Amino acid sequence: MDVKIKESNIRDFTVTAPASKSYTHRAYALALLADGRSRIRSPLRAGDTDSTLAACQALGAGVNVEGNTVVIDGTVGVLETPPAEIDVGNSGTTIRLFTSIAALNGRARLTGDESIQKRPMQPLLDALSQLGVKAVSTKDNGMPPIEVAGGKIPGGTASIRGDISSQFISSLLIAAPYARKPVEIELTTPLKSRPYVDVTLDIMKRFRLTVETEGYRSFTVPQGVYKHRDYTVEGDYSSASYFLALAAMTGCSVTVENLQADTVQGDRTILNILKDMGANIVVSTDSVRVDGEGLSGVEVDLGDTPDLLPTVAALASVAKGETVISNIEHARYKESDRVAACAREFARFGVEITEGRDHLVIKGGGSLKGARVNSYGDHRMVMALAIVGACAEGETVIGGAESVDISFPGFFDVLKKAGAEVMY
Repeated sequence: MDVKIKESNIRDFTVTAPASKSYTHRAYALALLADGRSRIRSPLRAGDTDSTLAACQALGAGVNVEGNTVVIDGTVGVLETPPAEIDVGNSGTTIRLFTSIAALNGRARLTGDESIQKRPMQPLLDALSQLGVKAVSTKDNGMPPIEVAGGKIPGGTASIRGDISSQFISSLLIAAPYARKPVEIELTTPLKSRPYVDVTLDIMKRFRLTVETEGYRSFTVPQGVYKHRDYTVEGDYSSASYFLALAAMTGCSVTVENLQADTVQGDRTILNILKDMGANIVVSTDSVRVDGEGLSGVEVDLGDTPDLLPTVAALASVAKGETVISNIEHARYKESDRVAACAREFARFGVEITEGRDHLVIKGGGSLKGARVNSYGDHRMVMALAIVGACAEGETVIGGAESVDISFPGFFDVLKKAGAEVMY
């Protein structure tokens, strides 16, 4: 689907942040494994998280939707063999979390769309092998489809790299309490995207299991059973970042509600980035206001927050001077190669941008021209390109814009309410 956006007169506006995608995925997974009926309130209902919910059903969870609450009857870790392969669609989180979870079942095959079948999985498969689980890439290329022959995780010690995807570590952590003996996870390289592991540890604790960690170099997971919960999902700083950025880029004011001040979400660092670039930030207990000012280029390390790359690239496109975005090589292994995608697509607006293996250098502040741009089926690229399109002279056409439904189905409706001219 193409979406057209014209240069727009963005006005002051208020928006409610959608629920956290990271927390929703994990809440569903833990409710699947828990000892009774959990109520997950205000979850994100979007393509990716619905893939996780479908995977829960395939493995034996009872699922009912009651208004804005998803009710999940847990399995106490005793899973059913799915009647067919588990198709995760475009959700990398789902296939990675459920590769380990499926090891608690007899046998499962997990696959996904074309993008998913290019996502690296071998480090996770190797770690599961060390724990006594047979899990293989059916194409023998370290990528999905994945076949898991489980029945139980024997347990023990697994060594794994921490610099490719934190989802591998989260996957092992979530399934490990149901192993036959305690599991220890040792990282062979420094952990990237640490805040996503913090989200996993936080929600495991909320479901009554605590993991010991030694400086994020190793994790010791006790045996146990998750306890059912009545759990409300907090708002998502990743999704909120586009509207916070839009206000800063256009000089208007936005209030984003449903954002917790005390969250462990790493993407809350967007507030620090905006402040460093010159925007005024007001943080309340459950909301954030950004008042736009003239933006200036900065140096930003996104080693822990790769999902912010498209947002920061959008900000840099309008900021005066040079912005250097570093420590982003792991962003190449997302729904798209986001480093290359940002370099290629933002340049179409007339932005001067230089790509390195692990960094981008962007010289912004010049005149932006509307263009036809490609999202590569990446929801975060769609949203970042859209806010630049709203600031660019003339008309911008975003290809593959339907992928926004992966994480923020109502994004373009909210963009319209902010004053953007959107046609689709």
